[in-house]
Amino acid sequence: MARRAVIQRKTSETDIQMALDLDGTGEHRIETGIPFLDHMLAQVARHGRFDLSVTATGDLPVDLHHTVEDVGIVLGDAVSQALGEKAGIVRYGAARVPMDEALASVVIDLSGRPFLVFQAPQLTGRIGDFEADLVREFFQGLTNHLQANVHIHVEYGQNLHHMAEATFKAAGRALDLATRLDPRLSGIVPSTKGSL
Repeated sequence: MARRAVIQRKTSETDIQMALDLDGTGEHRIETGIPFLDHMLAQVARHGRFDLSVTATGDLPVDLHHTVEDVGIVLGDAVSQALGEKAGIVRYGAARVPMDEALASVVIDLSGRPFLVFQAPQLTGRIGDFEADLVREFFQGLTNHLQANVHIHVEYGQNLHHMAEATFKAAGRALDLATRLDPRLSGIVPSTKGSL
């Protein structure tokens, strides 16, 4: 069964189209109008082994916030749709990724209960035109719409770009692990409740 999703979300602030294949190879085509966000989404796709296509337009002259948050929302919706009832998935995923002097960890439980823990007090300031605080906004949108428990910890680092990139790479790897199919769980939802 193909684990794919195509999502369109249009509001008065953004217009986003996304296509996702959870069982891809990391191919990606991303155009959000925010070069740094494009670069980060490419990391999620490549290191999560997802095929990802994203086209987004937003009210960028006002602020980058709406586009960044809404792209996170749509990615959460796309992964959730592609997973369906979540039968047979591993459910949990964790990754620690270094990027030069920076180290970030991401732990995910596809629990059906959205909760984000984001420990990255170092991520303040600007990465070019991109406010580092928007990293949290992206992951809040993703967490809420994926309905997952997500713990993110930037353990240390000095360069904002490196800390953000390590975080997105770790998120891709953790998502890859959590969404994998376990042949021992064929048709079984990995929860004692019987649903996630």
